[in-house]
Amino acid sequence: MSNASSHSHQDHPFHLLNPSPWPLMAAIGAFILAYGAVHWFHDRDSTLWMWVGLAAVAATAFLWWRDVVKEARHDHAHTHEVRHGLRMGMVLFIASEVMFFVAFFWAFFHGALMTNPSVTQWPPEGIEPLHTWSLPFINTLILLTSGATVNWAHHGVREGKTNKVVLGLLASVALGGLFLSLQMVEYGEATFKFTEGVYPSVFYMATGFHGFHVFVGVCFLAVCAVRARKGHFTPDHHVGFEAAAWYWHFVDVVWLFLFVWVYWWGNG
Repeated sequence: MSNASSHSHQDHPFHLLNPSPWPLMAAIGAFILAYGAVHWFHDRDSTLWMWVGLAAVAATAFLWWRDVVKEARHDHAHTHEVRHGLRMGMVLFIASEVMFFVAFFWAFFHGALMTNPSVTQWPPEGIEPLHTWSLPFINTLILLTSGATVNWAHHGVREGKTNKVVLGLLASVALGGLFLSLQMVEYGEATFKFTEGVYPSVFYMATGFHGFHVFVGVCFLAVCAVRARKGHFTPDHHVGFEAAAWYWHFVDVVWLFLFVWVYWWGNG
C-alpha cells in the first residue's frame, strides 16, 4: 500500500515512515569519510577514500531530501502534528550544536582566565593573534547581513512572493560563500599553526568547525532556493525553509560569540 493510500485510511494525524535505506547509507558514508580523513591527515597524497565518503554522504543527503520533499508535496504526509514534530526535532538538533560549541568556549576560557596551570599569559607568549578590526570584523558584517537577507526571504515566504524568497536566499548563499573565502584568506595570514599550543588548537577548532557549519548552511539555503523557485513553499507550509533559517541564525549567533570573546576580548 502506498504512503498516500495508507495515509488516507489511518485514524491518526502522524506519519508512519516506510523502511528507508538512507540512515544506513548515511552512516556508511560518514564512516568512509572519517576513515579517509584520518588517512589524509597522515598522508596528504591518500585522498581516495575521503572523496568516496564525501560523495556517498552528498548522494545520500540528496536522495534523502528528495524523499522528504516527496512525502510533503505528493503524499501530503506533513500534517500539523508532523510539522510540529519536525520543528521540535530541529530545535533539539540546534541545542545539541550549542553544547558542541560550548566545549570549545570552555577550553578557550580555561586558558584565557588562567585556570589552566600551564598557561601564564593570554594569548600565550609567541602567539600573535589576528587583528580584530580587519578581516574578522568584515566577516562579522557579512554574516550579519546574510542573516538580514534570510529574514527578508522569510517575509517573502509569508507574503507568498516567490521572487523575493529566491532573491533573498541567493544573496544569503553568496554572502556565506564570501565569508568562507575571507576566512580562508584569514587562515593564510595567521602566523601560528594548529599544533603550536592551546590557543592555536582552540582557535582553529572553534573557527574551523564554525566554517564547516557555514558551509552546511550555505548548502541548506541553496536547496531552499531551488525549492522556492519550484513553488514548494507556501505561507502555511514551509517547515524546510524555517529549519534552514533557524540554522543560519544559529550560525550567526555562534560567530558573534567567537568575534566578541575570541577575536576581541581574547586578543587583549
